[in-house]
Amino acid sequence: MLKQICVALAIVGMSGCDTVYRSADVEAGIGDGTNVRVVRITAETVVQANRSLYQPRTLPAIFSQTAGMGSTQRGAGALPTPTFQPATRPDTLILREPPAAIPGPYTIGVGDVVLLSTPSNGSTVEELSGLLAAQNSRQGYTVQDDGSVNIPNVGRVRIAGLTIEEAEDALFQRLVENQFDPTFSLEISEFNSRRVSVGGAVGQPGVLRIGLQPVLLGDALATMGSVTVPDQDLATVRIYRDGTLYQIPVTTLYARADLLNIRLLDGDAIFVDTTFELDQAQTYFEQQITLNQARRAARAAALNELTAEVAIRRGQLNEARENYQLRRELGAGKRDYVYLAGEVGNQVRFALPFATTANLADAVFDNAGGLANETSDVSQIYVLRASDDPRDFGAITAWHLDARNAANFSLMTNFELRPNDVVFVAQQPITRWNRAISQILPTIFSAANLAN
Repeated sequence: MLKQICVALAIVGMSGCDTVYRSADVEAGIGDGTNVRVVRITAETVVQANRSLYQPRTLPAIFSQTAGMGSTQRGAGALPTPTFQPATRPDTLILREPPAAIPGPYTIGVGDVVLLSTPSNGSTVEELSGLLAAQNSRQGYTVQDDGSVNIPNVGRVRIAGLTIEEAEDALFQRLVENQFDPTFSLEISEFNSRRVSVGGAVGQPGVLRIGLQPVLLGDALATMGSVTVPDQDLATVRIYRDGTLYQIPVTTLYARADLLNIRLLDGDAIFVDTTFELDQAQTYFEQQITLNQARRAARAAALNELTAEVAIRRGQLNEARENYQLRRELGAGKRDYVYLAGEVGNQVRFALPFATTANLADAVFDNAGGLANETSDVSQIYVLRASDDPRDFGAITAWHLDARNAANFSLMTNFELRPNDVVFVAQQPITRWNRAISQILPTIFSAANLAN
């Protein structure tokens, strides 16, 4: 038997030498026309390797666009001025005063203009560039129909229905989520969401806006030029609130301080009647109701239109993003890649991420699945990088990491990869021998059989 094996080895030596296993390796110097320079990876050489110019690819702009349709306030616009029709007066007047009302703290509503104030001499204004103007530390924002304000670099924040303190908390939370650490205060510079209409025999009929301070009946009449009647005994102040009509004779009103201090609520309509004309006041109130209904209907229609426009825009963005992803899957989109070879879990092509860089550890332990524990030589980990300068005639720098000292694995997290880098992990000597033997043994046994 020994004689047969020797004969087989002789046959292999003469006819099978070209089939002996050969493995890839990294050799320094100039050999077979390849100019390779081996540089050991250390903390200093990592800095040198990372100096090579590289600008990561960015995602298309459609991935950073939102479906918002601007900040133009929608509503009913200009509405017609109410008109009145005279009629006869009733015979008697009855005092019907409205019940006392305590509406609670002011809550922000649609149309209000909120003001963000920050210290003008601190760093907060600089941190909120785009949020507040650099030359002015006070910036106003109008509450839109959906109850939110649109703040640049932050997005839409819903504050309608909140008190000032609650709105400050909501804005602060969103600013922190967007990596701002602001110092600011919130104020309401224009009160547009709560109104009281005053008409009839007053100096200047119109609309009063309700702010933080309560609006009292006496103050409202005084602001509108007070009651202008030749005889107060023939005048009545009528209040329409929540579907109920209240009335106060003018003489009784000015005789009682508690009536002058009646607190008006949002939506109240005040009409001063000089002839006890109930039908005229009723017409006024009906017109106010009609105008309010028209405003609500117009706002509802505007919100529906806005919702439809946002849905269309969102559909366009999603379609554009899906088209881009499909193009990339079909190979039509440009990407930067790194290639992993040798004794790694998977020899793959690793796509460099968008808008940021990847390091050696990302490529080896993510896509490649790590080093092959049984076959890899941790002392022979290389990053092969070809020179971009045509004058170097394809010179290659082999950045060599010796990871026998496990502390050197930390260098992998700092070593940045560049497009077309090749990460190569050599095999252990015993692995090379085992693979060569596994290739030779079938030939030996085949030759032995022939010798028999």
